[in-house]
Formats: sequence, C-alpha cells, structure tokens
Amino acid sequence: MKKRNILSGLLAGVTILFILYALVDNYIIDPGAEGFLSHKTGLKRELNLPVWLNVMYVHVAFACIAMAAGLLNFSNRILEKNRKFHRINGYIYFVSVLLVVLTSGYMAPYATGGKISSMGFNALNIIWLFITITALVQIKMKRIIRHQNWMIRSYAFCFTNMFIHLITFLFHQGFGLVYATSYTIGVYSSIVLLLVIPDFIIRMNGSSGEAAVPHQ
Repeated sequence: MKKRNILSGLLAGVTILFILYALVDNYIIDPGAEGFLSHKTGLKRELNLPVWLNVMYVHVAFACIAMAAGLLNFSNRILEKNRKFHRINGYIYFVSVLLVVLTSGYMAPYATGGKISSMGFNALNIIWLFITITALVQIKMKRIIRHQNWMIRSYAFCFTNMFIHLITFLFHQGFGLVYATSYTIGVYSSIVLLLVIPDFIIRMNGSSGEAAVPHQ
C-alpha cells in the first residue's frame, strides 16, 4: 500500500507539473511555436502556419484535459464516493484522446525528422486509440481489472510528448546527434517505452490478473 501511495503521489506531481509546463510554454512563452518550428527543415508539404498553430492549440488543450481526467479517474476515493463522476470523467478522457489523436494525425506529415517521424506518430496514434477503445470495451463488459489495466496502458500515452523531448534532449545534447535524428529516435523509443512501462507497473501493483466481474 505504501509503495502504491508513493507511486500515486509521484504520478500526480509529474502530471500536474507537465500540464502547467505545456500550458505556459505553448500559450504564454512561445504561442507561435517559433522554437519548435525552427527545427522543421526540408518539409515536403507547405505548412499553413495559422491553421497548424490552431490545430496545435487544440491538440495541447485536449492533451492536458486527457492527462487531468485520467489522473482523477485513477483515484479510488473518487471512484468509491462518486461512480457517476468517474463514468462521465472517463468519457471526457475518451473524447479528449480522440481529439488528440485526430489533431496529431493532421500534424504528423509536418513532423520534425520527415516521413520516418510521421510514420512513427501515425503508429503511436493508432496504438493509443486501439488501447483506449479496448479499455472502454472492457468496462462495458464489466471486466473491472482488465479495464483498469488497459487504462494504465492508455494513460501512459498521455506522456508521449514528455518522453519524446526527454529522449531527443539526451541524444541531441548528450550524444551530439543532429536534432532531427534525435527527434526521430525519440519518437520510436517512446513507442517502446510506452508499451513496456505500463505492463511493468501493472505487475508491480499485482493487478495483472484478468478476472472478470459478472454482468449485473
């Protein structure tokens, strides 16, 4: 129980800090995304900046909503006291993920690193949507443990951007690779980490069982 509380506190802290960072960076410090766009060289498609920026604003907003909604729904206290809120908040999470995936799909062709990075983002979007739909299907079938486990897997993808930029920083600043190459490595490394880490957490929590709760 103590280990789980520590993990929950760490998750909450990281999530809140990252949401604040994303909002401040994208809406206050650099609303024109000049720093990020400076790395996009040799684009095969012409980038319509006003449209791209508006899509990015929507993308960031709903990514933050998904992170907040997911965090709230991992609270056992909220689940026990207000199941209706948990259910409604779950749908907010689902819709937010859908909008993040759709906006990411629009931005993928303009990804830093070119076509290979674009393919990585498309793969991320497909995997995340599949996992999230699976979590929804499991709760509709009253399979509580399976639903919780698939939600852990889904929620991990809320941290895609964080993982990509951390890995990009490591390879660009630490190993001296060019930014575009580092970014592409970040995209594909994130896919691996976001698939592996949740299952490690599930096993560590001792909730890897797939027992189903009968239909009521």
